[in-house]
Amino acid sequence: MSLSNAKSVTTRNRPPNSKTPLVMYALKVLVFMMVLMSARAYAAAPLTLTEALATALKNHPLTVEARENLNGAEARTGQALANYYPQISIAADWSKGRSFLTASESVKSIEVQSDTLYLKQTIYDFGRTAGAVEAARGNSAAAAELLAVTRQDVAFRVRAAYYLVLAAEKQIVAVRETVLAREEVYRQARGFFTEGIRAKVDVARAEADMHAARTLLIRAENNLEIAKLELANAMGVPSLEDRMPVEPGIVAADVPERSRVRLEALANRAELKRLNALKDAAAGNLKTARSGYFPILSGTASVGYADKDFPPGGNVWAVGLNLTVPIFSGFSTVELVKEAVSSLRAVEARENDLRLQIGKDVESAWLGVREASARIVSTEKEESAARENRALSMGRYQEGVGNIIEVTDAQSQALAAETAHIQAFYDYHTARARLDRALGKI
Repeated sequence: MSLSNAKSVTTRNRPPNSKTPLVMYALKVLVFMMVLMSARAYAAAPLTLTEALATALKNHPLTVEARENLNGAEARTGQALANYYPQISIAADWSKGRSFLTASESVKSIEVQSDTLYLKQTIYDFGRTAGAVEAARGNSAAAAELLAVTRQDVAFRVRAAYYLVLAAEKQIVAVRETVLAREEVYRQARGFFTEGIRAKVDVARAEADMHAARTLLIRAENNLEIAKLELANAMGVPSLEDRMPVEPGIVAADVPERSRVRLEALANRAELKRLNALKDAAAGNLKTARSGYFPILSGTASVGYADKDFPPGGNVWAVGLNLTVPIFSGFSTVELVKEAVSSLRAVEARENDLRLQIGKDVESAWLGVREASARIVSTEKEESAARENRALSMGRYQEGVGNIIEVTDAQSQALAAETAHIQAFYDYHTARARLDRALGKI
């Protein structure tokens, strides 16, 4: 016997090592755990609604724009207040030339160098500055309320998109369950046809239903991607980067008191507060316009040096009072007053219209909450009955006493019922978000 044959015989006759399978199994488990831990380490953290709202309120371009508009309005208030303070300036002048001097009745060369500090203070302008400040402060307050409105709009959009993503996720789960069920029916139909129990029409119908469910799954997955894009856009970020919203806990589908929500909205809506601020601004503009009928009293003072040499050595100074009385301005003051009165009345009309719109928004949002709350209860029962019907019909088909149409109808009914329940649940959350927006909440 050759050496190679002896080795092969020895190897075949060697008793198996019982520790080898255990070692291999332990290695596989270790590798699996390492892969799992690595996947968890690199998995994206879930996205909470609180984090989504915070990101949107900080980074969304609309909130940034509204915040900068507020900064500009506050700066214009400071500009209006500047008229209360003295105006101080320094002027330096040098001139050289030939001029006719009346006193000497001759032409002489003249060279003058002067450096002067000027001060001007408005003493009383009959409400011009006060009206401008009042208008600027009103516009600043209106800008602050507009920022609040923008934040509320952005927050509502984030909430709606957040729940849309969750609903799309749930819909994918429901459709996948239907796909698996129809694949199972298709395999059963093929088996029945092979055994000669069912006609081929059952196989064709089951195959068509299976592919129809797969088409629904493709559409549901695409809807999820679109919903994720909408949420990212609402947050003011390019994408979610594989982060997914967290499923909200089970909450009681309560409906607030109808009479209370309307009063709360009228007290809290930032849009009404903004119009009140605009009324103040319009009243300030009216005060400024009416002050055009009255004079302006101001005081002036100057001190400096003037001489023909540089640097000048002659000390000069002057003080004075100035009274400007408007006599005729081409009716511009009259027209400015008319414009200011019209602006004030227009703001008041907008306020009345907004009160009507707020009442409509609150009632509509409240009815949406009540309707979605009722649908949660009814669709839950519908889903339970449809699932039981699907299980019974599939059981009958497996036993050979049911037909393919009955199974298909039961599966379609179960999917529709589950979809309706998912929609009702997230419609309720969206309706509550809409009601919060109508009440002036973030």
